[in-house]
Amino acid sequence: MYEEKIKEILGYDLPEAAKPLAAYVPAQKFGNLVFTSGQLPTKDGKLFAVGKVGKEVSEETAFESAKISAVNCLSAIKSIVGSLDKIDQIIKLVVFVNSETGFTAQPKVANGASEFLVNVFGDKGKHARSAVGVSELPLDAPVEIEMIVKINE
Repeated sequence: MYEEKIKEILGYDLPEAAKPLAAYVPAQKFGNLVFTSGQLPTKDGKLFAVGKVGKEVSEETAFESAKISAVNCLSAIKSIVGSLDKIDQIIKLVVFVNSETGFTAQPKVANGASEFLVNVFGDKGKHARSAVGVSELPLDAPVEIEMIVKINE
């Protein structure tokens, strides 16, 4: 059900979970919670955008990057639980924004992920969130997102 909704919104299928860049796993299940590792805005094997938000990357492109990072979080979750239909609630997002000095619209960027999740999951997509400006991210990505979800066992 949720994967069909994602395809309807995005126009493409949920991608396979990205392979880790180092010694970690894409997601970890603990009880009825799944925690993702930070997911970058990769699409078709490469970053959707590169650089600092407020300098090389526009707020609009960063908003879209946040949505793509959320999609990649969902792919990591699916790789652990087998189906997104097992998601009972999106609990929390932590959105890191590679910010140019003086850029303070991290919450607007994070809305790319938050609005997407509510569009897909409805009330189950409403979540707690932190939007944090950082000076650098891996591979010079503009956004990185971690997600925690509650699943039905």
